[in-house]
Amino acid sequence: MAPSRKASNGRSPLVNQQRQITAFFGKKPESSSPSPSPSPVVSKQNPRKPESLSSPSPSPSPVVSKQNPKKLESSSSPSPSPVIFKQNPNLGASPSPSPITPSPLQSKRKKPVLVIGANLASSSPGNPTSDKKSYGAEVVERRIRVYWPLDKSWYEGCVKSFDKISGKHLVQYDDAEEEMLNLLEEKIQWIEEPAKKKLRRLRRISVVEDEEEDDLNELQDDSDDEDWGEKEEKEVTEDEDCLEDMDSENEEESGRGGVGKKTNSSKRKASGRGKTESIARKKSKIGVELENSVSTVSFAGNSEKRNEPTARISADGGKVSLRDSPTVGDAAERFVTREAEKLPFLEVDRRDANRRRPGDANYDPRTLYLPPEFVKSLTGGQRQWWEFKSKHMDKVLFFKMGKFYELFEMDAHVGAKELGLQYMKGEQPHCGFPEKNFSMNVEKLARKGYRVLVVEQTETPEQLELRRREKGSKDKVVKREICAVVSKGTLTEGESLSTNPDASYLMAVTESCQVSANQQGVHILGVCVVDVATSKIILGQFRDDADCSSLCCLLAELRPVEIIKPTKLLCPETEKALFRHTRNPLVNELIPFSEFWNAEKTICEVTSIYQRIGDHACFSAAVETALQPCDSSLEDGNRNCLPDVLSNLINVGEDGSQALSALGGTLFYLRQAFLDETLLRFAKFELLPCSGFGEITQKPYMVLDAAALENLEIFENSRNGDSSGTLYAQVNHCGTAFGKRLLRTWLARPLYHLESIKERQDAIAELKGVNKPYVLGFRKELSKLPDMERLLARIFAGSEANGRKANKVVLYEDAAKKKLQEFISALRGCEIMIHACSSFGAILENVESRLLHHLLLPGAGVPDVQSILRHFKEAFDWEEANHSGRVIPREGADLEYDAACQVVKDIESNLRKHLKEQRKLLGDASICYVTIGKDAYLLEVPESLSPSIPKEYELRSSKKGFYRYWTPVIKKLIGELSQAESEKESKLKSILQRLIGRFCENHNKWRQLVSAVAELDVLISLSIASEYYEGKTCRPVLSASHSDEVPFLSAKSLGHPVLRSDTLAEGTFVTNDFKLGGSGNASVIVLTGPNMGGKSTLLRQVCLAVILAQIGADVPAESFALSPIDRIFVRMGAKDHIMAGHSTFLTELLETASMLSSATRNSLVALDELGRGTSTSDGQAIAASVLEHFVHTVKCRGMFSTHYHRLAIDYQKDPKVALCHMACRVGTGVAGLEEVTFLYKLTPGACPKSYGVNVARLAGLPDSVLQRATAKSQEFEGSYGKRVGVNLSSQRWEDTASLVIKNLMEIAASNNCHTPTDSMVVGSLANLQYRSRSLLQRH
Repeated sequence: MAPSRKASNGRSPLVNQQRQITAFFGKKPESSSPSPSPSPVVSKQNPRKPESLSSPSPSPSPVVSKQNPKKLESSSSPSPSPVIFKQNPNLGASPSPSPITPSPLQSKRKKPVLVIGANLASSSPGNPTSDKKSYGAEVVERRIRVYWPLDKSWYEGCVKSFDKISGKHLVQYDDAEEEMLNLLEEKIQWIEEPAKKKLRRLRRISVVEDEEEDDLNELQDDSDDEDWGEKEEKEVTEDEDCLEDMDSENEEESGRGGVGKKTNSSKRKASGRGKTESIARKKSKIGVELENSVSTVSFAGNSEKRNEPTARISADGGKVSLRDSPTVGDAAERFVTREAEKLPFLEVDRRDANRRRPGDANYDPRTLYLPPEFVKSLTGGQRQWWEFKSKHMDKVLFFKMGKFYELFEMDAHVGAKELGLQYMKGEQPHCGFPEKNFSMNVEKLARKGYRVLVVEQTETPEQLELRRREKGSKDKVVKREICAVVSKGTLTEGESLSTNPDASYLMAVTESCQVSANQQGVHILGVCVVDVATSKIILGQFRDDADCSSLCCLLAELRPVEIIKPTKLLCPETEKALFRHTRNPLVNELIPFSEFWNAEKTICEVTSIYQRIGDHACFSAAVETALQPCDSSLEDGNRNCLPDVLSNLINVGEDGSQALSALGGTLFYLRQAFLDETLLRFAKFELLPCSGFGEITQKPYMVLDAAALENLEIFENSRNGDSSGTLYAQVNHCGTAFGKRLLRTWLARPLYHLESIKERQDAIAELKGVNKPYVLGFRKELSKLPDMERLLARIFAGSEANGRKANKVVLYEDAAKKKLQEFISALRGCEIMIHACSSFGAILENVESRLLHHLLLPGAGVPDVQSILRHFKEAFDWEEANHSGRVIPREGADLEYDAACQVVKDIESNLRKHLKEQRKLLGDASICYVTIGKDAYLLEVPESLSPSIPKEYELRSSKKGFYRYWTPVIKKLIGELSQAESEKESKLKSILQRLIGRFCENHNKWRQLVSAVAELDVLISLSIASEYYEGKTCRPVLSASHSDEVPFLSAKSLGHPVLRSDTLAEGTFVTNDFKLGGSGNASVIVLTGPNMGGKSTLLRQVCLAVILAQIGADVPAESFALSPIDRIFVRMGAKDHIMAGHSTFLTELLETASMLSSATRNSLVALDELGRGTSTSDGQAIAASVLEHFVHTVKCRGMFSTHYHRLAIDYQKDPKVALCHMACRVGTGVAGLEEVTFLYKLTPGACPKSYGVNVARLAGLPDSVLQRATAKSQEFEGSYGKRVGVNLSSQRWEDTASLVIKNLMEIAASNNCHTPTDSMVVGSLANLQYRSRSLLQRH
């Protein structure tokens, strides 16, 4: 016999699943009188039985089961209403009702049952006629086309088998659905060619209108006493993928209203709305309407507003408008009309939980006031949902019902648009998805900027019934609780975390503004940065300037995906900084003090958490004493439960209060997501490098501010914001995700201490040459690793069950198996890392690098964990456990399990000993133990010995010639054995948690191992990066500059760090020699030259080369030497911040102001065309003043690119300034226009012109315009030359002439010694000729 249809998702077979869901949220019946005698459930019919059935049920209510809509089986029943069955070919006839399970489908029929049979099928117009003849086994394996009248479509399949008893054929459709059909009663057509196009069939339905009552068996959700009802028909349209998922599952039901067997339960009903193409078209239309109706959210108080990146549940109601949206049928109009009539409090009469209206200053848009009359009209299930929703209007609710997460009302619109779910038919917006799709869907919404509130069932129907009986509870709905709040910054698992190594930071910011006479608008900022996926917490407090430069630097480096801030507490400048330097983060505003805690409240809460945790492994080494109770006035002795970083913040008093407050806001937010204790238990605390209270006289890192990171394109390019073409992409050859994250940190914070830089340089140098084979072997091992840093964080977090993983949560997915597989993956990863480091350690015989010795020596950088791993290796079979999802420990692996096993063995030994005693007592060695049914250890005695049996023996059974007894001792031992085996099984179930707990005891060592491997990975990446540079590479020479020495920077044949050798032909890029500072050299270069001549490129080249040098990497140059640079300032490009009210010119002046106030003698400044955003006179004046300040006041190294040629004249005799230009060759082109050939060579001297008309020619401006521009240019230059010439003294004229002659002599000497290219000589001579001619014309 052919197999039956597959079981679906495991819902109870006794109920119509979708009707139960719609009943859960359906209309409340006006009168709810419980039925004293519920109607029985009619079982599924066996098709082998005669079609005419007789129902013994005298129930007056018709019971209508799901049926095949193509036909109606003839039936006879004394019941006054027809009984229709859904057929299952494998189930026997069971017409008798279940005496204990009431039907959820008992109802009074309002309308006639719509039955679609063969006659209807045959009347469909425009369809081929079906063959009418007897069919048997001869049509098996033939292809067939079957007409489905409700879909108005033909579906193709294949006849698989024939059942002679029922006369039916098993047809398997092309989408794998199977169905037993009587071909004589169907509209069919035989086909010879295989189907080329497979259509997904919509579900066949019976349209039955009835009043539904709820049952204890409903989706683990309700009870007999509940009065949820439904007075109108609600047919359901489900997501097509969900239909397939449900149909392909075959799960075992357990604990569902007493049903504990495998059954075939049907899918949710889908209304016949046409084909897949029309569904997709409708979904796309819905999406457009939803996107157009998204409301804006406030980002920076009342000062600024902006749109969130995607459609979002708005905080002021969470309502997404669907008016005029072409949803399913007239769904849009139904939804809009219904909300206007039944839910006016969502829009017109909107109030928060405290009944404040939107105009109120204290209005809380996250909550909603529910009118009492509305609440009274709700059923128990509806009331439960609205209670959750009214407190979380800014979130999307995933509401658990059985094995499904349901989305209702405004949340359903989000599910339809963002998740592609189908609306279920009915006037109420409603959609859902199965439990197994939870991770995928919650990640989708979180990544798109939604907050997801996960409401789980924490009680089974049996537990509800027990609670009602024992405690007299009147609850009609199983308990549900909030178990998680998931957002961008709180995602801990998902596909994107495994594919994207970049951290998703959650950042809390608070501040206190100080205004003094000397320092206007000084900000004291406290920040807390959290990477939930790796349990990293970075804390810091620092003094910032009026423009929040340090905060901008931090934001540009970390790019947090989520911001937490106190409501209406931040200064406008801070709000603007958060706005400008983030990429559409999710913003959370918390109420100061009550939600965003101050330092005192934070200290008390954190101390309380750590006292509860009681885990001192991650704290100070000196912590060995017992913890004392938390007190608001904590003394030093009471803080020994805290990590060192927190203790230091507390000890510095006011200098750490803002940082602690930021931590408090973060913990409050994470507490709502059930992550606070989970995170703190194994948190890795770090202190922000820019924190001002560390009393560090010399910072260990170079500072790269936001402008430098963006203008130099360290992490993001200016084209599309991704990493292609950036310095990070150039040097990133890491083999691990955690190595990539460490590389980003190194690039954002290059080293400043000389010894640290040289240590890295030594290590990178040792990784080349003869050690290359070992390097390649190490990288090959690392390629097998998952993201160990995140994986370990998940293992540590899972050591304590909470949130969605709490024991009370009712889940059907095999969470324990997944947890075991992650644990085994972590063990294997640690084993791979240890083996890789051990093999790589062979190079230590040939290297002298202290850093490599530290990282690779066991017990130093690599912790000694061999014995720990050996313990877990011997504890259980990893391969078997990974496959079976169950840990069977080996002897000696777990003392508790071993003890339980020993108790069982002792009892079994006593039973064997007792058997010997009985044989000796009764004098028969043939006496033995037998097991009959559930009775074990029965003493089987020959009948001949029955007179000798003591009276206290209990006769249990007998067979011919034998009697079976239990002795009092056996009965006692059997009871003890049963209890011992239960204890053994209990220990076996909890062994995984104990193993993980044992693994977490050494969490510091596992993290140390990951840290060592990450550092080795980055060092190898930097050593490999030098192979991709275009041209020669060198190891930079760094030397400290003393106070009496001028800082220097020099390079010979400097290439571009971001250009790769595999993308350019050799020698394509023009290298340059470069000198700044040092003995006899100017510290500042004023760089002129033609437009597009390469000035900006040269500035970037130098800055990027300095960064590479100070992270310890090689540089693309023949030689590169410098004294360490403490900070790089870059002003480059033209951009504005319109949303912040900053024009292009203001933006560049703000960046310049930061340079002027923060630059030191050891800084490097790169200014590109300062002053071009205003008039020539003002721009030139500003540029001259800024240049003078850097040259004579700051005395730092700098590069000043400009088109203001007057500056070159002003500084031509200043020894602190070198005049240089990017060389070019000027010729005459068509119509007498100048044609400029760019030579891209840094050349001494100033360039007399910028040749802007040449760029206009390259851009394709008309010749007439170009000729007119050339004439105007000559006119302006002549006028400017006359004005300048009047003021030139004879001495200035002589100086200029001398300079021309000197340059000519230098060219001649260079030509003899270095044989430069002809183009260089010609270009230099052409410039000198032009300058000489200009000089003669003036005098």
